[in-house]
Amino acid sequence: MISVTGLGGLFELVGSKKDGAIVRSLDDKSTRFVASRVHNFSHLESIEVYTIRDNVNLVEVFTAMKNSTEPLPSDKENSAAKAYFEKVYPEMDFERVYTSDMKKMIKWFKSLQANNVEIKLRDSSEEESDDTKQDTVSTTPDSVNADQAGTA
Repeated sequence: MISVTGLGGLFELVGSKKDGAIVRSLDDKSTRFVASRVHNFSHLESIEVYTIRDNVNLVEVFTAMKNSTEPLPSDKENSAAKAYFEKVYPEMDFERVYTSDMKKMIKWFKSLQANNVEIKLRDSSEEESDDTKQDTVSTTPDSVNADQAGTA
Protein backbone atom coordinates (compact mmCIF):
# COMPACT_ATOMS: atom_id res chain seq x y z
CA MET A 1 0.00 0.00 0.00
CA ILE A 2 1.17 3.49 -0.79
CA SER A 3 0.24 7.06 -0.06
CA VAL A 4 0.37 9.59 -2.90
CA THR A 5 0.89 13.26 -2.06
CA GLY A 6 -1.98 15.42 -3.19
CA LEU A 7 -4.41 12.48 -3.37
CA GLY A 8 -6.56 11.36 -0.47
CA GLY A 9 -6.64 7.78 0.72
CA LEU A 10 -4.41 4.78 0.15
CA PHE A 11 -3.45 3.10 -3.09
CA GLU A 12 -2.22 -0.24 -4.32
CA LEU A 13 0.73 -0.03 -6.70
CA VAL A 14 -0.44 -1.84 -9.85
CA GLY A 15 2.51 -1.02 -12.08
CA SER A 16 5.22 1.49 -12.63
CA LYS A 17 6.60 3.43 -15.54
CA LYS A 18 9.65 5.59 -15.91
CA ASP A 19 7.61 8.76 -15.30
CA GLY A 20 5.16 7.56 -12.65
CA ALA A 21 2.96 4.74 -11.46
CA ILE A 22 -0.36 3.09 -12.09
CA VAL A 23 -2.28 2.95 -8.83
CA ARG A 24 -5.63 1.57 -7.68
CA SER A 25 -7.57 3.37 -4.96
CA LEU A 26 -8.28 1.25 -1.91
CA ASP A 27 -11.51 3.18 -1.33
CA ASP A 28 -13.27 3.26 -4.71
CA LYS A 29 -11.11 0.73 -6.65
CA SER A 30 -10.52 3.22 -9.49
CA THR A 31 -7.23 2.86 -11.37
CA ARG A 32 -5.20 5.80 -12.65
CA PHE A 33 -1.77 6.91 -13.75
CA VAL A 34 0.03 9.25 -11.35
CA ALA A 35 3.03 11.22 -12.61
CA SER A 36 6.12 11.15 -10.41
CA ARG A 37 7.07 14.70 -11.39
CA VAL A 38 3.86 15.94 -9.74
CA HIS A 39 3.38 13.46 -6.88
CA ASN A 40 5.55 11.66 -4.35
CA PHE A 41 4.91 8.05 -3.39
CA SER A 42 5.41 6.62 0.09
CA HIS A 43 5.02 2.95 0.92
CA LEU A 44 3.25 2.67 4.26
CA GLU A 45 6.14 0.51 5.42
CA SER A 46 8.53 3.42 4.91
CA ILE A 47 6.54 6.00 6.88
CA GLU A 48 7.76 6.70 10.39
CA VAL A 49 6.01 8.32 13.31
CA TYR A 50 7.70 10.59 15.85
CA THR A 51 7.75 9.25 19.41
CA ILE A 52 9.31 10.48 22.62
CA ARG A 53 12.13 8.00 21.95
CA ASP A 54 13.16 6.78 18.49
CA ASN A 55 10.84 7.11 15.53
CA VAL A 56 8.73 4.01 14.90
CA ASN A 57 7.31 2.55 11.75
CA LEU A 58 3.66 3.37 11.04
CA VAL A 59 2.98 -0.39 11.03
CA GLU A 60 3.85 -0.44 14.75
CA VAL A 61 1.23 2.23 15.45
CA PHE A 62 -1.33 0.35 13.32
CA THR A 63 -0.54 -2.84 15.27
CA ALA A 64 -1.17 -1.02 18.55
CA MET A 65 -4.46 0.27 17.13
CA LYS A 66 -5.46 -3.23 16.06
CA ASN A 67 -4.62 -4.71 19.47
CA SER A 68 -6.41 -1.97 21.39
CA THR A 69 -9.88 -2.38 22.88
CA GLU A 70 -10.36 1.38 22.60
CA PRO A 71 -13.07 2.20 20.00
CA LEU A 72 -11.85 4.07 16.93
CA PRO A 73 -12.84 7.73 17.03
CA SER A 74 -14.14 9.74 14.11
CA ASP A 75 -11.39 10.81 11.74
CA LYS A 76 -13.04 14.24 11.70
CA GLU A 77 -12.64 15.29 15.36
CA ASN A 78 -9.28 16.72 16.46
CA SER A 79 -9.73 16.23 20.20
CA ALA A 80 -11.09 12.70 19.83
CA ALA A 81 -8.16 11.66 17.64
CA LYS A 82 -5.59 13.02 20.08
CA ALA A 83 -7.35 11.47 23.11
CA TYR A 84 -7.46 8.12 21.27
CA PHE A 85 -3.72 8.08 20.57
CA GLU A 86 -2.92 9.24 24.11
CA LYS A 87 -4.51 5.96 25.27
CA VAL A 88 -3.50 3.63 22.41
CA TYR A 89 0.03 4.91 21.69
CA PRO A 90 1.12 7.19 24.56
CA GLU A 91 4.77 7.15 23.39
CA MET A 92 3.79 9.29 20.37
CA ASP A 93 5.40 12.75 20.37
CA PHE A 94 2.25 14.84 20.45
CA GLU A 95 4.19 18.06 19.88
CA ARG A 96 5.62 16.88 16.54
CA VAL A 97 2.80 14.66 15.24
CA TYR A 98 0.05 16.96 14.05
CA THR A 99 -3.59 16.24 14.79
CA SER A 100 -4.24 16.14 11.04
CA ASP A 101 -1.76 13.26 10.81
CA MET A 102 -3.45 11.42 13.68
CA LYS A 103 -6.78 11.76 11.86
CA LYS A 104 -5.10 10.49 8.68
CA MET A 105 -3.76 7.44 10.54
CA ILE A 106 -7.28 6.68 11.79
CA LYS A 107 -8.70 7.06 8.29
CA TRP A 108 -5.98 4.86 6.77
CA PHE A 109 -6.42 2.23 9.49
CA LYS A 110 -10.17 2.10 8.86
CA SER A 111 -9.56 1.73 5.13
CA LEU A 112 -7.04 -1.08 5.65
CA GLN A 113 -9.45 -2.88 7.99
CA ALA A 114 -12.41 -2.45 5.63
CA ASN A 115 -10.40 -3.97 2.78
CA ASN A 116 -8.93 -6.80 4.90
CA VAL A 117 -5.37 -5.66 4.23
CA GLU A 118 -2.90 -7.35 6.56
CA ILE A 119 -0.87 -4.81 8.49
CA LYS A 120 2.72 -5.99 8.75
CA LEU A 121 6.23 -5.19 7.67
CA ARG A 122 7.40 -7.22 4.72
CA ASP A 123 10.53 -9.20 5.37
CA SER A 124 13.56 -8.67 3.13
CA SER A 125 13.03 -11.93 1.19
CA GLU A 126 9.51 -10.78 0.19
CA GLU A 127 10.87 -7.39 -0.91
CA GLU A 128 13.57 -9.02 -3.03
CA SER A 129 11.09 -11.31 -4.79
CA ASP A 130 8.70 -8.40 -5.40
CA ASP A 131 11.50 -6.30 -6.86
CA THR A 132 12.39 -9.02 -9.33
CA LYS A 133 8.76 -9.36 -10.48
CA GLN A 134 8.16 -5.70 -11.34
CA ASP A 135 9.86 -2.35 -11.20
CA THR A 136 8.90 -0.31 -8.19
CA VAL A 137 8.51 3.40 -7.69
CA SER A 138 11.38 4.67 -5.58
CA THR A 139 10.40 6.17 -2.25
CA THR A 140 12.28 7.45 0.72
CA PRO A 141 11.38 7.00 4.37
CA ASP A 142 9.08 9.73 5.56
CA SER A 143 7.95 10.83 8.96
CA VAL A 144 4.27 11.48 9.43
CA ASN A 145 4.19 15.25 9.39
CA ALA A 146 2.78 18.26 7.61
CA ASP A 147 4.43 17.23 4.32
CA GLN A 148 1.76 14.56 3.90
CA ALA A 149 -1.15 16.52 5.36
CA GLY A 150 -2.58 16.99 1.86
CA THR A 151 -3.12 13.25 1.41
CA ALA A 152 -6.01 12.90 3.85
